[in-house]
Amino acid sequence: MKPIEPIEKEHLANLYFSKIEVIPDPELRKARMAKLYRSQTLGNLLQTKVLLTFKAADEQIYQVYTTVWAVGGDYISLKGGMTIPITSILEID
Repeated sequence: MKPIEPIEKEHLANLYFSKIEVIPDPELRKARMAKLYRSQTLGNLLQTKVLLTFKAADEQIYQVYTTVWAVGGDYISLKGGMTIPITSILEID
């Protein structure tokens, strides 16, 4: 297993993402959405940052410490206009 690599949000544009869901369990996907909506609320009201752990298309796992501005149907939008597909997100802390 590759180590988790920290990444700055400005470098997310250099990554490619797979369309494959990284969390197979439906209950865990539901919990992920709840955490994403909570992080969106914290980001918009208090500019609170969260640590997002996600998997890129090359199977590398990354972490970015950033503010979640919006949660859409398929993507989240981060401060600075960057996006990450929801299906690639492993954890929100």
